[in-house]
Amino acid sequence: MEQLSGGLTLETGAFPLGTDSMVLADFAVLPPGAQVLDIGSGCGVLGLLLCARRDDCAVTGVEADASAHCLALDNIRRNGLKARLRSICADMNAIPSLFPAGSFSVCVANPPYFSGGRPHRSAPEARMEGAYTLDRLMAGAAWALKDGGRLFLVHRPERLAEIFALAAARRLEPKVLRLVRHRAGGKVSLVLVQCRKGARPGLRWEELALFGPDGQPTADHRRIYHTGGTQ
Repeated sequence: MEQLSGGLTLETGAFPLGTDSMVLADFAVLPPGAQVLDIGSGCGVLGLLLCARRDDCAVTGVEADASAHCLALDNIRRNGLKARLRSICADMNAIPSLFPAGSFSVCVANPPYFSGGRPHRSAPEARMEGAYTLDRLMAGAAWALKDGGRLFLVHRPERLAEIFALAAARRLEPKVLRLVRHRAGGKVSLVLVQCRKGARPGLRWEELALFGPDGQPTADHRRIYHTGGTQ
């Protein structure tokens, strides 16, 4: 059982809480009264993290894996969030049949990173794309977002060019790129991308490191993990 901020708890099962979910939840910008769609929501971790950040947002998760969906339902019930957080067991390709176009102000996604190769033993569906491709993710987000709405995505740096091309083709203009390094001066391990539907071109670049050269947590790490001091 994971302890989250705001007194919330998370049961992850075979879907462990990772750095990617934590940095994505920190990266996402939620307007007042945000209606959020979590595409490929797993056990509901992003929904819980976002609900802990703002008490006026509502999050809907769409998850194809039945076991992850059941874990999400348990997490929602245990944390008393039925009024603001829900999980729907469905393939992301069904998004146009689940919601009217433009229903959401924000989409978040922590999709599978790899398009080929050997599946991960503990949670193969969470690591390998299969039918859950970046192109279909962008199509679902473009349908669900209202004009001016934002998509927040975490992924691997080697697929950044593909992300930008597929997003722009769906009128999801990349606006912010944040590079994440495990240690200052090290290689980029994750990229965070904010896209805005129907926006004009113009990209802002940022970066952060979770640990300093001495191995100690940085201020960014303390903010993301809600710790008051060094560990």
